[in-house]
Amino acid sequence: MTRARFQTFEDPSHREGAARIAALRQAMKETGLDGFVVPRADEHQSEYVPPNAERLAWLTGFTGSAGTAVILADHAALVVDGRYTLQAPEQVETSVITPVQLAKTNVEAWIGENLRQGAVLGYDPWLHTAEGVAKLEKAARKAGARIAPVSDNPVDAVWAGRPSSPAGAVVVHPLDLAGVTVEAKLRRIREALGRGGCDALVISDPHNLAWAFNLRGSDIAHTPLALGYAIVPRTGRAALYLTSTALEPTLRDALSSSTDIAGRTGFAEALSAVCAGGARIRLDSATGAMALKNLVDEAGGTVDLGPDPITLMKAVKNEAEIAGSRAAHHRDGLAVVRFLAWLSRQAPTGTLTEIAAVEALEAFRAEGGLLRDVSFPTISGSGPNGAIVHYRVTRETDRRVGQGELFLVDSGAQYADGTTDITRTVAVGTPTAEMRDRFTRVLKGHVAIARSVFPEGTTGAQIDSFARAPLWQAGLDFDHGTGHGVGAFLSVHEGPQRIAKIGTTALVPGMILSNEPGYYRPGAYGIRIENLVLVEERAIPGGERPMLGFETLTLAPYDRGLIDVSLLDEAEIAWIDGYHAWVRDALGPALDHETRGWLERATSPLRTGDS
Repeated sequence: MTRARFQTFEDPSHREGAARIAALRQAMKETGLDGFVVPRADEHQSEYVPPNAERLAWLTGFTGSAGTAVILADHAALVVDGRYTLQAPEQVETSVITPVQLAKTNVEAWIGENLRQGAVLGYDPWLHTAEGVAKLEKAARKAGARIAPVSDNPVDAVWAGRPSSPAGAVVVHPLDLAGVTVEAKLRRIREALGRGGCDALVISDPHNLAWAFNLRGSDIAHTPLALGYAIVPRTGRAALYLTSTALEPTLRDALSSSTDIAGRTGFAEALSAVCAGGARIRLDSATGAMALKNLVDEAGGTVDLGPDPITLMKAVKNEAEIAGSRAAHHRDGLAVVRFLAWLSRQAPTGTLTEIAAVEALEAFRAEGGLLRDVSFPTISGSGPNGAIVHYRVTRETDRRVGQGELFLVDSGAQYADGTTDITRTVAVGTPTAEMRDRFTRVLKGHVAIARSVFPEGTTGAQIDSFARAPLWQAGLDFDHGTGHGVGAFLSVHEGPQRIAKIGTTALVPGMILSNEPGYYRPGAYGIRIENLVLVEERAIPGGERPMLGFETLTLAPYDRGLIDVSLLDEAEIAWIDGYHAWVRDALGPALDHETRGWLERATSPLRTGDS
């Protein structure tokens, strides 16, 4: 197998937090600040950010995709969610910064309890939304303190060798894959602006930028985004303001009839001009920075803060995007099955490492010839590393896959026609009775989501408990959502759709989500089972209401050796056997003889063989 092309195994964390926080405190003191908030964010409030925006990681050593540090003069906190409960304490110097679980104390509560009376808490208005700033202000006021925006981020002032802004290539996303022309999308956007009584929309989310203008970029690792902004007026031409100048020659031609393209530096002046006469400007409440609101206010415009209408449009995939996703998942399924068959031979030797597994899986995907990137760094966790929800293997943490262990592999791919995300947990050697019990309970929840039927208007929060119920019955649970939205050759994490306790968006036919319950025993093992599913209409004979369900897109078998059939009911057994038969029939003809034989054994009915 060749070395991985799209991911590395160097440890991006560091143990210099004490010195760097001390330098930040000195910079704060020089500018009259008693504290400073450092979110894991860029100007677009993105989950995945370019290297020059990795302020939180540079300062603290924490490399997770979500978190916020609050640095005060004499103490500091790093607030993280349940995905990073184990990771955060391992990465940061806890003598100078205290990891805090979001479920117990959020950022605002910590500020309210720890900021001294009369203190000044600084924040960068490009890294917080207006709603976020309002929460900071309320928390500071509770403490008898105040917040203050900064024009120059003090982290940047002390960050020696800070990377420059990305400037990757920006290319056309072909119409046969996008499915809808830019002109048609702009018409829908303008219709939404009209219904909302707005004169223009500022597009601040790079995902929405990519979708609306049928373009893809390379400014962010593993996600084909071009950073920048756009202004879409209710009448007149749209305008793109891109950070990168490396534009594919055909891009200007493709957009010439509808859109002007300019550099990022012209954006503020253009926005001010649009605001003339008190124009009503829609800013995205989720990704629009406080600095954008300030620009509109200063130019005399009226801010209309709310959801970017593109976000929901993008979430509902059209026929071309759905066809592309099915094709991508078939291609990906072949690669994953080849990998699992290879894993079944390699793991028992005792020589397989986590990194070797990552490299092999990427190589199998690359053999298809259409791999553009991985959709995120592969989570390859053996034994106790599998219990770290977002574990990222490095050369320092790499361990051999041992006998009697569970091995969790969560991975995905970016193809031009679709984005994939799949997790499989396999046993190496003979699993314990507890492992089989926990795996089967996770599988029962996974199957419950896959089989669910629900009326139109149902939200992800309403079905999230389906995945947890089998675990709850044993006094168990998991501390992450059951499913996230997935883009069409865009981000592997896409909103607003999600299956989670906080999933308030109604599920609509055409949305793609993950179905990934799990169980994690710290220091021992982790279990997660993930497929991607497509929301579809579901006819119920004799039914009185329009109903929806899920089409499963992912093709790969579950580890039969980990399934305790005695815990399954007849309907669950039938669903798993039917899924396995579909996987076998769909992939088998394209596999070599040896791999096809493995797949036939791996997908045999549950009441035969060694399950």
